[in-house]
Amino acid sequence: MKKEDHFSRYSRQIFIEEIGLEGQKKISSSKVLVIGAGGLGSPVIQYLAAAGVGTLGVADFDEVELHNLNRQIIHTENRVGLSKVKSAETFVGELNHQITFIGIEEKINENNAEVILSQYDVIVDGSDNFSTRYLVNDTCVQLQKTLVYGSILGFSGQVAVFNHNGSKNLRDIFPEPPFDEDLPDCDSLGVLGALPGMIGSMMALQTLKIITDLPVSLNQLTLVDTLSWRFQTVDF
Repeated sequence: MKKEDHFSRYSRQIFIEEIGLEGQKKISSSKVLVIGAGGLGSPVIQYLAAAGVGTLGVADFDEVELHNLNRQIIHTENRVGLSKVKSAETFVGELNHQITFIGIEEKINENNAEVILSQYDVIVDGSDNFSTRYLVNDTCVQLQKTLVYGSILGFSGQVAVFNHNGSKNLRDIFPEPPFDEDLPDCDSLGVLGALPGMIGSMMALQTLKIITDLPVSLNQLTLVDTLSWRFQTVDF
């Protein structure tokens, strides 16, 4: 893409005083890993790719299913049965050919977490189970990586930035994970697609602020209740 086309594409970001050309350069040279290409990962991937994040890694081991489509907006009917990583790669390629897409078609586990996460500047966790969330958190602490965290259930969501410039992490507010089998998930209780759209967009915005060295709220959990339309913050 020509220099003038690059400016035209990202001009509405560059025109923001707090971003400018320098901020866009930071975005274009950044490396972000998104864990999960589902309900939360979809809007994160969408907006990070649109913003021009230079290298976008996506880790997911699942395939696109029809029931995903009400909330996992980067996937389409004609990609049902395809791996979510391949579907995400197609989406990103069609939206912004400048992005270097790195697909990781495997589950993040104790054997690969350190190697995979160490290659990125910011980690965005859109996973849907506690074992992965805590593993990702602990690996980010070990590697001193910033972690953008989000979770959803029903009409409710949470967003936080962990381990950024020495700030607190997931275990400082929730020391131990509950047992996964004791908790409901989106498959059993369901979710309206607009909720992960909201939470995922908030995660993407926090990620872009981190990349461009803008201030983010630390040691604070944002709680979103869309049924009663209440937004609260909890300091920890």
